Amino acid sequence: MPLLDVHKLRVDLRTHRGVAPAVRDMTFTLDRGETLGLIGESGCGKSMTALALMGLTPENATVSGSLKLEGRELIGLHDRDWRAIRGYETAMIFQEPMTALNPVHRVGAQITEPLRLHQNLSGSAAREKAIALLDRVGIPDAARRVDSFPHQFSGGQRQRIMIAMALACEPDLLIADEPTTALDVTVQKQILGLIHELVTERGMALILISHDLGLIAQNVQRMLVMYGGSVVESGPAADVFARPAHPYTRGLLAARPSLEHRLVAHRSERLPTIPGSVPDLFSMPPGCPFAGRCPFTEEACATQSPPVMPLQGDHQFRCRRADVVLAATEPLPVGAGLPAMAAADEGTAPIAGKPAPTNVAARA
Repeated sequence: MPLLDVHKLRVDLRTHRGVAPAVRDMTFTLDRGETLGLIGESGCGKSMTALALMGLTPENATVSGSLKLEGRELIGLHDRDWRAIRGYETAMIFQEPMTALNPVHRVGAQITEPLRLHQNLSGSAAREKAIALLDRVGIPDAARRVDSFPHQFSGGQRQRIMIAMALACEPDLLIADEPTTALDVTVQKQILGLIHELVTERGMALILISHDLGLIAQNVQRMLVMYGGSVVESGPAADVFARPAHPYTRGLLAARPSLEHRLVAHRSERLPTIPGSVPDLFSMPPGCPFAGRCPFTEEACATQSPPVMPLQGDHQFRCRRADVVLAATEPLPVGAGLPAMAAADEGTAPIAGKPAPTNVAARA
């Protein structure tokens, strides 16, 4: 039995404009000790998925489908039952620690809260463990700084405090939502190294959410590529980076600046781009969310849900025109964008699908 089993998870947001589907038919499993990455541009549903997994969706959200933790169905749980799970069996590192931490409470009090709630520790015992946690995540002079307020720490230190809070009760599942946002490169590396070390040390499952392709390539075993609230491609990270299949994944990877491009490209040359823009949630087609921007779009793509197409091993993607897409292996020259949709009807191979460099895939 997997630790986490998500099947056709859906999150609908009720607004004055109507109902917006923020997450559509999300399906995946996660075992203990496994690492999973969610990748996609802003607004694709990554953070809303994380909030649904934590039972923290906004009041105007309706969550449906199935979400099982160690076989226990979580959809429909009362809030008091969710409170018994959050921080104890599941925990989350939020994007921005300055807004996630309470500015009027000392960090020690915020770390000890889950310890006293879930483990029934006394005040002194919880404080001792909080100091030990701060020391473990690299906060200097932890015994003194446990009584400091969030604004008295640097951005990197606040993120370390968030990690200490999330790991206080040694949860089975840790969700890290953009844990290195607004941190400099050196601190990013330290934070990611710390998360990896602690997850390995405690045998937890990790869901890492990011729009940073390099971060995902280096830190997870499997990945889900999201677009418009849906998973369009999934599989082992090394396979997805080496052999991207979905037109969106190919376009996303082709838009990365590579060392080769920087060395040989003229300054006037542009990186490949995906034409158009992400559709509004209220304008999302009922079929494939990428329909309209995809150069292989045909009329049925926008109205019919794309089937799951298996590839090698656990690698799969969702597409109605999989045979045509997979046959289009020729990348566009650097600087060219994806051509108009009409090109697909002429049997051309318009997708900029250059695979990631071998060394990037090998680090996944």
